[in-house]
Amino acid sequence: MADFPIQVTTRGPVTRRAEEYAVEKIRRLGRFADREVLMARVTLTEETNPAVERHAVAKASLDVSGRVLRAHVAAEAMDEAVDALEERLRRQLERLSEERGPHRGSGEPEPGEWRHSYLPSRRPPYFPRPVEERQVVAHKSFALATMLPDEAVYEMEALDYDFFLFTDAETGEDALVHRREDGTYGLMQITPSGDERLARCAFPLVLDPAPAPELTLEQATARLDASGEPFVFYVDAETGRGNVVYRRYDGHYGRIVPADLPAAVP
Repeated sequence: MADFPIQVTTRGPVTRRAEEYAVEKIRRLGRFADREVLMARVTLTEETNPAVERHAVAKASLDVSGRVLRAHVAAEAMDEAVDALEERLRRQLERLSEERGPHRGSGEPEPGEWRHSYLPSRRPPYFPRPVEERQVVAHKSFALATMLPDEAVYEMEALDYDFFLFTDAETGEDALVHRREDGTYGLMQITPSGDERLARCAFPLVLDPAPAPELTLEQATARLDASGEPFVFYVDAETGRGNVVYRRYDGHYGRIVPADLPAAVP
């Protein structure tokens, strides 16, 4: 089993057994790494507020030869949180190994080629395709995770995305976090709720005060063209769910919808 330093920080009434269990699970991750794991940092938190349903929080960062992988999980029990944390980090290690595989070549996509692992932060500049030629050529359907905004930021960073669509655990509505040019993170909601919980987030989150617009797909792509932004978060006029249309680097559009909704090309 791989031997690398693991730094554990606890907050609240975390048991010694929980610490040892976390160290054991994180150390096992070394077997999935194709490069040396330099160190890991783990934070275990037991919330004492009875109003918090998922009071066990596990966070970790894994330094794999300079590439830092991160995960953040909240659960009803610490063992459950640690198990989910280990699973998320393992998936990231497997993806990292796939990126280095011989089929990846130089690690960069060929012109006109779209790879899921490059959604959207690793794509080259947009191809200036004329508006009349642009089509929605990529429909991606995801089972939206139910989580808090700061958990969504952790997930976005772990996946190396520029935005991440999720279902807010407190509001029950679809929402989106994204990277801002100033280095902070933005939060877009269907119904903006600028409450005090954002101040408790682990990341600086800037709330967009405007509600997500209700649009058809055609209207959403038109807004994408008019705004010049890399994506548009909107409420689909037919389903009432949060959708995203984004710019592909080949000049066409991509669309993300919740997995329980149809994503057929209109």
